[in-house]
Amino acid sequence: MKKLTLLIFLTPFLLFFACTDDFEAINTNQNAPSEVQPELLLRQVLYGYGDAMSYEGFVAGNLLSQHFSMIDFNLFDRHALSSPQEGGNPWPILYTNLRDNETILELSRQNPARQVYEGPALVMKAYLAMTLTDLFGDVPYFEAFAGRSTGVTAPKYDKQEDIYNAENGILDNLEKAVQAMDAYQGAVPLSGDIVFDGDLDGWIRFANSLRIKALIRISARQDPGDEIQEIVDGGRYLQTNAQNATFDFASGPPNSYPFATARVGIFNVFLMSETAEEILAPLNDRRLDVIYRPSTANNDFNGIINGIDASSAIVPDNYARPGTIFRENTGDLDFNFLTAWETNLLLAEAVVKGYLEGDAKTYYDLGVNQAFEYYNRLPAESYLSVAPTAFDEDRALEQIITQKWIANISNAYESWAEWRRTGFPELKPVEASLNDGLYPVRMPYPSDEQALNFENYQSAAAATQDNSINVPVWWDVN
Repeated sequence: MKKLTLLIFLTPFLLFFACTDDFEAINTNQNAPSEVQPELLLRQVLYGYGDAMSYEGFVAGNLLSQHFSMIDFNLFDRHALSSPQEGGNPWPILYTNLRDNETILELSRQNPARQVYEGPALVMKAYLAMTLTDLFGDVPYFEAFAGRSTGVTAPKYDKQEDIYNAENGILDNLEKAVQAMDAYQGAVPLSGDIVFDGDLDGWIRFANSLRIKALIRISARQDPGDEIQEIVDGGRYLQTNAQNATFDFASGPPNSYPFATARVGIFNVFLMSETAEEILAPLNDRRLDVIYRPSTANNDFNGIINGIDASSAIVPDNYARPGTIFRENTGDLDFNFLTAWETNLLLAEAVVKGYLEGDAKTYYDLGVNQAFEYYNRLPAESYLSVAPTAFDEDRALEQIITQKWIANISNAYESWAEWRRTGFPELKPVEASLNDGLYPVRMPYPSDEQALNFENYQSAAAATQDNSINVPVWWDVN
């Protein structure tokens, strides 16, 4: 949006100097393509977003989810969310990729030879929009990419309820995506697809699992039962890890997990959180030494409280650090859009809440086993048969969300969203809060919005008590 505003501002000056009849011909490279190819853009959206958001999620999302603590440069960990440091500003990542994805969608509808891209582009639009609105609440959406055709350069903020439910919103786009892929009869393959290698059936499963997730996310506001039952009865959703919507990071640059190339000084300020220690220590969880590496001083898994005062004297070697999958062995790590284990845990919740027929324990056990498999581990033989991890109807929701929290460490903004929705797992107050001791329940709109979209920003800020991080989003009634 910044580039578009700047272009409009400069247009009169460019026209003043561009006064020759053959200017366009003189300045056109006849050997260059006249428009971007959708397969190149698709790869850019999938990998570019995954690369940027995996770093952002690690250095900021993991602080909000309390998988890790940060001992220096930690204003964000102390909940000054308007002061991003190493991370904490996912807004431009999401809008850049939503813009590029919109170009793919337009190209797919303008040329029948590119029709194969329509379904995947609709899935990604829903995925990116869901991530965006779940972080910020009301955001520019329906007008956000209309500037190229309508001249809209200051899009209004749309209500989260409409972004989920209105025509061309999240749920509608996911249904339309499946319809488009089912109807596709062309011979042109889907290229640039690093997630499913051009397999439209994979994209259909992804779309349906994402729809299950969206329906559960807003289930405190509207009953999702009939729709979830219909999807499950159809059987076309992510059911095995081989079907996951993920892509592999490489073991070394340039396609390794981005935190692997962060300077050592930044790597060393991320330590296991006290919350993570208290959640994982009682479970005999074999993923512990994958997600973390033991402290160098004591060879154990000690955690530290989140949001410490920067003046505190800390000996980092006394605490566990991020595991080798995040730095030395990133070839063992995927970027996770959506997985079978998350889908099955969502279905376990759906049964517990009466939205779906079936056995919640079966879905729970399957999801947990798949989450271990995802991290190349097997659970202990007793893991699903003894407390506190054996399925317990009286604690079912807490168990389901806690298992999602453990496995979502590489997608940690999701864990924060699930905590806001359910209250699980129990997160700890930060030590030196810069938010009056309150735990944030939304991301603040970035400062750029005040300059680039002032009037609409003012309305959105007023609706959130001056852009407060303590005003919940629409679906958060916890």
